[in-house]
Amino acid sequence: MNCKFNKSVMSPLMAVAWNIILVYVMYSVARVEYFLENYGYFHHVLSEGHLGTLFYGSLFMDTPAIMYTNVLWMLMILFPLHWKENAAYQQVCKWLFVIINTLAFAVNMADSVYFRYVLRRTTSSVFSEFQGEDNLGLIFGVELLRHWYLVVLTICLAVFLWKLYFMPRMDIKRQPKVRYYLLQTFCLAFAILFIVSGMRGGYLNHWYQYLLAVPLLYLAYKESGSQGVRESRSWGKWRGGLEGALAFILIVTAPIGGWCHMDIRPTAVSDAGQYTDHPQDVALILNTPFTLLRTIGKEVYYDPGYFPDKAELERIYTPLHKPSQKRAEKKNVVILIMESFGREYIGGFNKEVLGEKYKGYTPFVDSLMQHSVTFRYSYCNSQQSIDGMPAILASIPRIIKPFVLTPQALNRINGIAGYLNEEGYQTAFFHGARDGSMGFNGFANTIGYEAYYGREEFNQDKRFGGDADFDGFWAVWDEPFLQYFALKMTEMKQPFHTTVFTASSHHPFRVPQQYEGRFPKGTMEIHQCIGYSDYALRRFFDTARKQPWFNNTVFVLTSDHTNMREHDEYKSDIGVYCSPIIIYDPSGELQPGMRNAIAQHIDIVPTILGYIGYDKPYVAFGIDLLNTPAEDTWAVTEIEGVYQYCKHGYILQFDGQKTIAVYRLTDQAMRHNLLGKVKEQAQMELELKAFIQQYMDRMLEDRLR
Repeated sequence: MNCKFNKSVMSPLMAVAWNIILVYVMYSVARVEYFLENYGYFHHVLSEGHLGTLFYGSLFMDTPAIMYTNVLWMLMILFPLHWKENAAYQQVCKWLFVIINTLAFAVNMADSVYFRYVLRRTTSSVFSEFQGEDNLGLIFGVELLRHWYLVVLTICLAVFLWKLYFMPRMDIKRQPKVRYYLLQTFCLAFAILFIVSGMRGGYLNHWYQYLLAVPLLYLAYKESGSQGVRESRSWGKWRGGLEGALAFILIVTAPIGGWCHMDIRPTAVSDAGQYTDHPQDVALILNTPFTLLRTIGKEVYYDPGYFPDKAELERIYTPLHKPSQKRAEKKNVVILIMESFGREYIGGFNKEVLGEKYKGYTPFVDSLMQHSVTFRYSYCNSQQSIDGMPAILASIPRIIKPFVLTPQALNRINGIAGYLNEEGYQTAFFHGARDGSMGFNGFANTIGYEAYYGREEFNQDKRFGGDADFDGFWAVWDEPFLQYFALKMTEMKQPFHTTVFTASSHHPFRVPQQYEGRFPKGTMEIHQCIGYSDYALRRFFDTARKQPWFNNTVFVLTSDHTNMREHDEYKSDIGVYCSPIIIYDPSGELQPGMRNAIAQHIDIVPTILGYIGYDKPYVAFGIDLLNTPAEDTWAVTEIEGVYQYCKHGYILQFDGQKTIAVYRLTDQAMRHNLLGKVKEQAQMELELKAFIQQYMDRMLEDRLR
């Protein structure tokens, strides 16, 4: 089908129609690969019989992306200029078509690998998230080698487009120029109508569409006999009829993305939610070029208008805390944020969830839990490292987009370091990557940390190995960096507050050479890394226990987010947010044990401020876990535009307008939807709306402190 230019029989409009159909096929192949690459997260689609709806919805989401990425090529093909009707120009158009669409396919391939880390399609914020990293070339290189089959598939798709591409032919010498310009101008105007409609995802559902189809069909038929193509008259008529049929198909299908959107509102990323009952499946319906294009320069926060009466809003929920209890003794505060350290890997959390025989990969954390306060239902508020710091250290959860990448990041905010500075604490933040990585040092400074210690500062300390302790990809290995962390705190004046953010339990999932084979490799490549980080924690506490500040310190252990998941209970919409929150006070002031309560990252700041006796008003979206009855604890997460609210023993999913599902909190795999069967549903929806309203109002009005 790779027709040579001088033998082509397709008019420009029909060539565009055929080649765009090839692109739809390419996007479908990309979606099948996305499904297979992440089969563990999407396998339920097969058993639930949603494939038809999913495919149907994916066509609507693909159309705007295809129109946007191919608009230049389509205009180049259709623009009425007689001098462009030659082989050289058409060859340039062919190259442009193949390159642009191969890049779109490659972006989808790359995102299929990235999905397991963030559980959503990549948006334009990715360009800001990693702008401070200088090791991305190495990371991409490793991934190309690990996923070589995706490279092969991309090359095959490029060949597919090249071989099946149809070039148009206009024999300008045998056709009057007046006729050429009239016909091609008409075709261009008609095509623009549907290109714009496809970009917006809307469908011009008016009678004149079909009236316009009549002259187009006629002209397509007449053109077949007047192009000077060396073919029989009967073939010309047959081809004219074929082109006419294809023209009609083009008229009907070009704006396919808008059939469900009879208004003029452009298709949004959130529209994909109408084609699935599971928010996580939205990633399968969407495509990455669409999510990248649709999120560029978009406003994130808005007034949902749930509560015109602000007094009622304040009565239901307020993030303004007014503590009154002052503590005489000031305890040191140490927060350990462990990279990717999800609850699934920790045996102590899973005796009830995964069975008594499940041991996990964290023997030290299991032992630490015996002396700590832990929470049975504890969650992170995001799935990216860039969101972990605002949630854990400033009680600001991710809603829709990473907070630090929104204009509201310029609002006046404070964090636990800033509050403790007021109490005379010395504060410092530690992260083993180079200064500037992930923007951590900038945000740490914004929320009040007085000092920042990264890879550069570590290398200057002669007690350690410098670059010899670098993992070669992201940061200093956890064991030496946590030792550095422990010793640097001994140099600080008490009371102090410090936070460390580790890095070793991270892609590409390696451990130091001297520890190869020491930790169980388990069933996923992250498991031995978790074992190594757990060992690094043991060594940290061994060193810290010998320091003079140890017994006057409260430790908080959590993770920034979860990572690779093996069990269905941790692959569900709520399961992917299961992070540990462990509070350990070696003085024995806290009664250890597993509390049957709900906890989340944004609770850490108010909980610690309450524990150390901070008595000034402050804004935090979470609650004080140690002074709140278990039945009043709650958590909020957001996945693909759907809010999840955990309280009263249930998980409620809310799409911004209505509740779409309710599950028991113990049904962590989310198998049984109780929508409309739970008496607490209305109250939970009201409370969630109040949370969303307060969050949006305070973001837009700069009232975060």
